[in-house]
Amino acid sequence: MIGAKLKIALLYDVWNEDPVAAAEKQDEPPARKTRRKKTKKKRKEMTDREEIFEALAKLGHEPSYFELDGRPQSLHSLSRCDADLIFNLTESFDGDDTKEMNVVAYVDLLGIPYTGAGPHSIFLAQDKAIAKKIFAFHEIKTPFFATAYRGRIEHAHDISFPLIVKPSLEDGSIGIDVGSVVKNIKELMERIQYIQDEFDSPSLIEEYIEGREIYAGVLGSYETAQVLPLVELDLSRLPEGMPKIATYDVKFEKNTEVYKLTKSQLAEDLDEATIKRLSDTALAAYRALKLRDYGRIDMRLAPNGDVYVIEANPNPWLASRQEFAMAAKAAGRSYTELIGEIVELAMSRYPKAGVANGAGN
Repeated sequence: MIGAKLKIALLYDVWNEDPVAAAEKQDEPPARKTRRKKTKKKRKEMTDREEIFEALAKLGHEPSYFELDGRPQSLHSLSRCDADLIFNLTESFDGDDTKEMNVVAYVDLLGIPYTGAGPHSIFLAQDKAIAKKIFAFHEIKTPFFATAYRGRIEHAHDISFPLIVKPSLEDGSIGIDVGSVVKNIKELMERIQYIQDEFDSPSLIEEYIEGREIYAGVLGSYETAQVLPLVELDLSRLPEGMPKIATYDVKFEKNTEVYKLTKSQLAEDLDEATIKRLSDTALAAYRALKLRDYGRIDMRLAPNGDVYVIEANPNPWLASRQEFAMAAKAAGRSYTELIGEIVELAMSRYPKAGVANGAGN
């Protein structure tokens, strides 16, 4: 356990705000915003930042908020940050989620300790096609796939319909809706064009795997990583004929029918062998992408028992009502204990940081 009291800055990003207004409310955290400028996630109810702040205070630390507003001045201010640790909640820089890795690379250059994945892990996880190639190298099962962008197609396997088509460089189910699952060439070409026009992103074209949507939270670093109790996004009540996938509406649009018909819950009716297979797969994927501190691996459990990794999520959403905290609670950790453990995991990488930055003074 860390006995010293730490100055911990909760680093988060905003964009499309008036710089003066943003500066005025530096000490009052606004709702966490989205990564890309073209599509906004409506997460007004999101309170993870405030919850983490409260947990850190309960643990005896000195939390504060630090906002990156997309201007160079905010980066300059960060370079003068005197925190012992940055609790990294950034998702983008100036609304560009492809620059998420640049933020942590900058913090690396500053030499300030921080929680969560490093820049290389964020890059590998964010580019889903590269992640899937790494999974294949490690013999981790993942759906066969191809990529398409502005007339260029790359593929390693023959793939067959039905297919699911989504942006290769997005997350949070952005770009995934009922039209994402295609059953013929015409639908495939239309979907590729839509993703190119809407997101200026390569399309990831995967074989659609029918099955259960299972999330595995992983806590720890390479040697110490452990899989938390499995969580399932129950899609069984979706309307007949609708593909059983985690669309943007299913995850975030609270006023839609599909949101109300789905929920995340601890996975039930899984025998020990299946739980072990899912957990081992999640741990292998976590290690393959060099994730650390905490992460979530999204998988599909096919009716025949095969496990497919769909994607890996570094630094997943830490709101107390969401899947990661739900899994931690099932493992016997309170929310405050979970946040404290993440702090301890991060600080263990910087054994001299507390002394250097004056922790405990």
